[in-house]
Amino acid sequence: NLLSYIFSFYLNVKQELSKITMPIAFNEPLSFLQRITEYMEHTYLINRTSSMSDSIERMRAVAAFAVSAVASQWDRTGKPFNPLLGETYELIREDQGFRIVSEQVSHHPPVSAFHAENLAGDFVFHGSIYPKLKFWGKSVEAEPKGTITLELLKHREAYTWSNPNCCVHNVILGKLWIEQYGTVEIVNHSTGDKCVLNFKPCGMFGKELHKVEGYIQDKSKKKLAVIYGKWTECMWSVDPQAYEAHKKSEKKGDNKKQKNVRSCNDDADDMPEVQETVSVVPGSTLLWRIDSRPAHSSVMYNFTNFAMCLNELEPGMEAVLPHTDCRFRPDIRAMENGNMDEASKEKERLEEKQRAARKERAKRDEEWSTRWFQMGTNPYTGSQDWIYTGGYFNRNYQDLPDIY
Repeated sequence: NLLSYIFSFYLNVKQELSKITMPIAFNEPLSFLQRITEYMEHTYLINRTSSMSDSIERMRAVAAFAVSAVASQWDRTGKPFNPLLGETYELIREDQGFRIVSEQVSHHPPVSAFHAENLAGDFVFHGSIYPKLKFWGKSVEAEPKGTITLELLKHREAYTWSNPNCCVHNVILGKLWIEQYGTVEIVNHSTGDKCVLNFKPCGMFGKELHKVEGYIQDKSKKKLAVIYGKWTECMWSVDPQAYEAHKKSEKKGDNKKQKNVRSCNDDADDMPEVQETVSVVPGSTLLWRIDSRPAHSSVMYNFTNFAMCLNELEPGMEAVLPHTDCRFRPDIRAMENGNMDEASKEKERLEEKQRAARKERAKRDEEWSTRWFQMGTNPYTGSQDWIYTGGYFNRNYQDLPDIY
């Protein structure tokens, strides 16, 4: 059975992977909408900005938040379930001071829109993600197209950026492992400050695995701070001169310099050995450190504590949530309960139901109508974006589609 899927992969190398039906063994029991919600795990980094008077200090915090948002993907080799068209998810965390709602606004191409806000009115965080997937033979590369916007309302600032690329190696044979790479550019549209972060590819000998390095510059392009660390561990900030001096001292005695260039479609996909932890430059300030995972995480899809709570259906929730919330998806729930056969059957049934509904709309010449988001223009970048229209938390859930 697996061989037939592998064969279909090779037949569809030029086709987007999101259009190929995957066996459930490749999944983890969360929807992609819930995976997006994991951006909020380290919300305290944004909450801190309300008391920061310096824009560069705020940029440091925003940069740390942008890196922390992808940290939960470390060792998460399971694929989240593709959301069904019209699927929604919400999470309210009063202890962290935020609420978030997301909706699957398009199926082909798959687009997920989200809107989060601070309960005290300090920030708004929103965006739409179109995860473009490519299969390279032994690896799957995800390019998370779409813009992420953070508005710090007290400071009247808006920041935008896009996430780095992610590559899962050895999807056919061998040990699965993940790397993130690419340039992330965070722009403060109010001040002109910019943070450029380079998520480094692992390199020929794995020396660069998980490393992130970048700088903050003002609108005149003067470098004001260096940001460095690993997206799997921690991020630090230091004065640019101190960083360059430290780099020069590290290079002394290192006669052999090799450029570590590697992309997701390399032939050699053996996982490099994880090198020593981050070498801290004297005078650095710690911006963020990852939380340790629960002891049983390795047998729970390598979930963080935050991720383990995302599919929880607490008493009273059923009466409040819309029936489109992915906590009610029977395939995800069956997988979470360990019933893989039922999960597979339910996944197939839901996908067939979605196809039938699409054919019915085509027959009637009807367009799909989104409920909580509308296509519009991002006011800061000028690019197309899905904008939250409001009203979700008024709890008026009439006329929602029957998708499960």
